[in-house]
Order: sequence, then structure tokens, then C-alpha cells
Amino acid sequence: MPSPSPTQQRRLALYALALCALTIVAAVISFASGNWLGIVWVLMTGLSSNMAWYYHRRAKRDGATGRARPTA
Repeated sequence: MPSPSPTQQRRLALYALALCALTIVAAVISFASGNWLGIVWVLMTGLSSNMAWYYHRRAKRDGATGRARPTA
């Protein structure tokens, strides 16, 4: 599977950032209602923030070189 272009990587980073914001809201609502399921939302927040950071850095790196990184 080919590597996504820097534009696609930026879009993926924005989607992951939006997911991160939504999971924070879900965790707050869950904890406010006394439900311990909010821990799952906190874990999903960590995962989505790491994805956003990864795709942002990758798009920045690939955009600076002007090419997509080949897959190994």
C-alpha cells in the first residue's frame, strides 16, 4: 500500500485531532455522570492524540522534502 501524500497526512492529523476532542468531551460526560467507562475514553484520547502528532510530524517531514516516503 502506498504511503499517503503530505496533504492526506495533514487531513488524517486533523481527523485524529477532532477525534481527540470528542473523546475528551465523552470522558468528561462519562465521569460527570458517575460512570467509570470514562477510563476507556481517556485511553482513546491518548491514542488519537498520538495519531494526530504522528501524522502531523510525518506530513511536515514529507512536505519539507517534497515527496512521500516510500514504504518498506
